[in-house]
Amino acid sequence: MEGKHTPEEVRQRFRDVVHSAWFFRCGRRMKRYIPNPEEKKKAQETIRAFKQAFLVQKAAIKFTNLAPLPYPKELDESVRKAGFGIDSGHLASIVSKHDLHTLDNFGSVHGICNSISSSQKDGIKTSTLSNRQNIYGYNRYTEKPSRSFWSFVWDALHDLTLIILIICAVVSLVVGYFTEGLPNGLFDGLGIIISILLVVVVTAVSDYKQSLQFKELDKEKKKILVQVTRDRCRQKISIFDLVVGDVVHLSIGDQVPADGLYISGYSLSIDESSLTGESDPIDISKEKPFLLSGTKVQDGSGKMLVTAVGMKTEWGKLMETLSEEGDDETPLQVKLNGVATIIGKIGLLFSILTFIILLGRYILQKIGDDELMNWSLEDAKIILDYFSTAVTIIVVAVPEGLPLAVTLSLAFAMKKLMDDKALVRHLSSCETMGSSNCICTDKTGTLTTNHMIVSKIWTCEKSKVLRNKESVSEFKSSVSENVVDALLQCIFLNSGSEVVIGKDGGRNVLGNPTECALLEFGLDAGGDFDAHRNDCTIKKVEPFNSIKKKMSVLVSLPGGGMRAFCKGAPEIILQMCDKIVDGNGNTVPLTKKQINDATNIIDTFSNEALRTLLVAFKDMDKTTNDNIPTNGYTLLAVFGIKDPVRPGVKEAVEACRDAGITVRMVTGDNINTARAIAKECGILTEDGVAIEGKNFRDMDSQEMKNLFPKLQVMARSLPLDKNTLVKNLRGLTNDVVAVTGDGTNDAPALHESDIGFAMGISGTEVAKENADVIVMDDNFSTIINVVKWGRAVYTNIQKFVQFQLTVNVVALMVNFFSAVITGEAPLTAVQLLWVNMIMDTLGALALATEPPNDEIMKRPPVGRSENFITMIMWRNVIGQSIYQLVVLGVLLFDGEKLFNINGEKAENTLNTFIFNTFVFCQVFNEINSREMEKLNVFRGIFSNWIFLAIMGVTIIFQIIIVEFLGTFASTVPLSWNLWIYSIVIGFLGMPISLILKSIPVNCLKPNGSGKNDDYQPLPSGPDGV
Repeated sequence: MEGKHTPEEVRQRFRDVVHSAWFFRCGRRMKRYIPNPEEKKKAQETIRAFKQAFLVQKAAIKFTNLAPLPYPKELDESVRKAGFGIDSGHLASIVSKHDLHTLDNFGSVHGICNSISSSQKDGIKTSTLSNRQNIYGYNRYTEKPSRSFWSFVWDALHDLTLIILIICAVVSLVVGYFTEGLPNGLFDGLGIIISILLVVVVTAVSDYKQSLQFKELDKEKKKILVQVTRDRCRQKISIFDLVVGDVVHLSIGDQVPADGLYISGYSLSIDESSLTGESDPIDISKEKPFLLSGTKVQDGSGKMLVTAVGMKTEWGKLMETLSEEGDDETPLQVKLNGVATIIGKIGLLFSILTFIILLGRYILQKIGDDELMNWSLEDAKIILDYFSTAVTIIVVAVPEGLPLAVTLSLAFAMKKLMDDKALVRHLSSCETMGSSNCICTDKTGTLTTNHMIVSKIWTCEKSKVLRNKESVSEFKSSVSENVVDALLQCIFLNSGSEVVIGKDGGRNVLGNPTECALLEFGLDAGGDFDAHRNDCTIKKVEPFNSIKKKMSVLVSLPGGGMRAFCKGAPEIILQMCDKIVDGNGNTVPLTKKQINDATNIIDTFSNEALRTLLVAFKDMDKTTNDNIPTNGYTLLAVFGIKDPVRPGVKEAVEACRDAGITVRMVTGDNINTARAIAKECGILTEDGVAIEGKNFRDMDSQEMKNLFPKLQVMARSLPLDKNTLVKNLRGLTNDVVAVTGDGTNDAPALHESDIGFAMGISGTEVAKENADVIVMDDNFSTIINVVKWGRAVYTNIQKFVQFQLTVNVVALMVNFFSAVITGEAPLTAVQLLWVNMIMDTLGALALATEPPNDEIMKRPPVGRSENFITMIMWRNVIGQSIYQLVVLGVLLFDGEKLFNINGEKAENTLNTFIFNTFVFCQVFNEINSREMEKLNVFRGIFSNWIFLAIMGVTIIFQIIIVEFLGTFASTVPLSWNLWIYSIVIGFLGMPISLILKSIPVNCLKPNGSGKNDDYQPLPSGPDGV
């Protein structure tokens, strides 16, 4: 299963087949699921042209002294009445044209704020939202209108074979009218037309519902939450609710949600490659304050003032020129379209042979009766019926339901996964996840709750357990005031998170969970976040990133002098320290014994599954430059931060192990914390190996290959380590690898993996954009649900393929051999169209939407190179086909005698009986197909209402067709005993299935285990049935 790495040439071969195979009666319908390469190429050229124009504009701004844009002397009346001092077009052009002249004329960002009635500190007032949306627009892009139901009907009517059948039906109506008159002459033609319309309507309804489902999921993909200040409160809102004047808070990995102006921030660096194509980041400052929608925050943090939204932004103008493209066809669709093409060609051959044989026999009969030169409209009608039957054989033979059933099953799975907090961004990820045999997962927030609290602290060479607010107060009273002050300064000033006032007036801590835990501790210790921020001036900030594993800040103190604070990984910060705060609260040189004590404390905290963080400070005089020092710090404290393991994680890991999936934890924590958490989660076993990233980086390919079977934990890893791990697991061991990620630096690993999971809560927009699935609740158990549904999709399609191949083989053989031997086809065009609906649309609905069961996680995953149609499936298809062909053959040649069918309508009765028996064979075979290997096919059947509904509808319509629509469907009412015989013969397929399943299939797996994935020995008890 190649997933998102399927080569383009493979996809192109599939497209060529679909476009060239005229007998593919799903052609137009199929193309909706195949992205048009010409349209994609055109879209890429449009983007390229847009980027070139944008670069030219930037160059003009940079190298020429542009005059300020002319500004209208009078504002539009509506703008003035709304209380604003600038219209939307001119405001948007200031950012899009990088117009510093006009910006200065308005009094820079402060002046623009006043003109749009906003505040850099307090944001806008919620009461002005409607006015702002009316004047400046909504933050939405123009979308392609949804297709109507009738457009799907029109697509379904464009199938070539159906058009031929419609022509045949019309000709049949004309010929019937002249030969038999009204109304008898119209029945055959009307029967075909009604059947075609029924097929078209059912197909259109199915496709229309799928399109609505995909549209709903597409809306979910576009939902992004942004942090803004409104009504003096920091809050999260949907990107669609953003308005001009909003003050937006940006941090690493965020997408800039609209065009705007920089207000303030630290080391803010923007990746504009989505607009310009250039990879070099742009440093944003008050001298270069322009921020563009659709770009990404590569480093730092900041605040921006929104000046343009929606279609008035540069990104909106680009989106306007592009139409939405669907997902590429999935690997399973590519495989199944190949199968469908081969079967279609076989069906075409049988169709031509059937028509030639029927026509040849009829001509020979005319010669025998010496009527070769006498032709009438009656003869024309008979030949037309032969042609209709031959065309209908193509309709039945071409299994267009195969690839479309994949889409149906994936859409159903995507909808269910959305309910289970997993947003699938790419169709193929569902089916690929079913083949995954390795999951590389983060720790924080995925295996743990991501609700962190400071559990222990070591400072002044004393360790203290912190259970509640009272114990924090006790700790505060046990150390000197100077130490507490330094500790609170370090917590409140050296932080990218904030303490804000919520809508309810309460105090909220927003930001990174680790920093939030420290801020909560500082607040419990009596600290005042705003007071410390106001007393000191932050001079420079080096934000935390996963490579440096530390964050530093330089501040000027209220009493004079400078102080640098640093926090991060203990082994890194400890090397930067040469002093320590002793038991008396005094700063003294750091001795070797104290280093050992600190190291032992760090190890102790880590072995208790606590995340360790070391904080330090350094005092400097004012003459020092603004560079943050890298040594000479004073060790202030070591924090032990608790992040409890999520409930159900251990069980989920155990389920993965039962399913043949190896779970590997990749974390930035130190090795002892990683081991402790991994053991608690059940990931690290007795024979498992835990290593550090630096050791992994030093290994060659062979050493990695030897390590992988036992590797379960990688600690102190860099994002590059995760990418290297994923690449080598896929390349060296041919594993199907799933990986989780939340940071911007995880994007390469997410992209490299077979399936990437981004965290919905803690994940950055960059990570989400590179992921295949977004885990909305950041929970590892949700990933297991995706695995379940992925396996269910794969298995369900196998069930449907097994069912459809059986119907195909039997329908083709019965009509062909009957034509050869008797000169007539027992199944008419109308009857074959009904059978086609049973096995295509209705069959797909029944079998492709089966929910997963617990048994699905107790077998190994499917290998990359394993054949989709297994020997188990061929055994079931061949066995059921032989049974049905033997039964129908006996009925065809000896049915009248066996069942005492006689009278004037004996032949019609027999043909109806054969048709009825054939349909009930498919009904019971559909039940058989619910399990390819298990004996108990009824397990869970009553919880699947879709399956039961399809079975009920099929049986009811069959009764109506046989008993009440005889004039249209060429049937006659059957006696109750013939109905019972039909049902019994169909039901006998179920014990036949039990016998077939007891036949072992010897088939070597690709990995050489010698045992097929689907094969299981006969059960020894009721639980195994």
